[in-house]
Amino acid sequence: MRAAEQALIEFEIAVETFRVEVENFSRLHHQRLGPMYARLDELDAQIAEAVAARTGDPEDIRKAREARASVLPMPNVEELFHGWMGSDGLFPESQAMLAEQSVQPPQKVRPSEETRKVYRDLVRKAHPDLARDDAERTRRDAFIARVNMAYGRGDEAALRELVREWEAGPAPAEERLSESEELYARLEWLAERKEMLAAVAAELEESAIGAMIKMAPQDPDALLDEIAEKLLADVAEREAYLAQLVG
Repeated sequence: MRAAEQALIEFEIAVETFRVEVENFSRLHHQRLGPMYARLDELDAQIAEAVAARTGDPEDIRKAREARASVLPMPNVEELFHGWMGSDGLFPESQAMLAEQSVQPPQKVRPSEETRKVYRDLVRKAHPDLARDDAERTRRDAFIARVNMAYGRGDEAALRELVREWEAGPAPAEERLSESEELYARLEWLAERKEMLAAVAAELEESAIGAMIKMAPQDPDALLDEIAEKLLADVAEREAYLAQLVG
């Protein structure tokens, strides 16, 4: 049972760290590259309109209208909730504000190696799956939620403060031997939780952002720079083509 517990905790750590990377990559992708995508949409609309004005062809006019319409999409969830909530729930920044914690948007896709080490060590000690009663699980659940929030922001200082808090907290209850029925029930629960986590991991890996991160597993931040360079080249190419059309 102890081996199964430790294996599950390591699996949960891996899933959570990847979830943070997917979330941070998605947010930074939108923040850094969103304006470039918007500029490309605007250029495509202007090019289509210039072509339609030159040819007068009904098909070109239809394409121009479609291109212009794509520049002004319907408001999405993020816009309706003014940056507080997305399709997957509250943004980390919003959660931090509601918890009266400092707001620190992610600066990188992947937190530093030292931050990741502090996070992993702390989760291994305080994970709720190590609790032996409901009260202890509740305490650990609340604590790990704070740990995950700090890790999501890449806040190493906050994580180290949580380490000190955990070490100064109440000593764990003395362990007692369990009946065989309790052991089998525990193993069954662990197996079910691992299956659930496997489904979450698969969903993350199969998502568009997850697939992009897998393209540069060693340095996902560099992938953002690479995409930005490609988008800048596309913008320059379209601007040159538009200048030829209207020149």
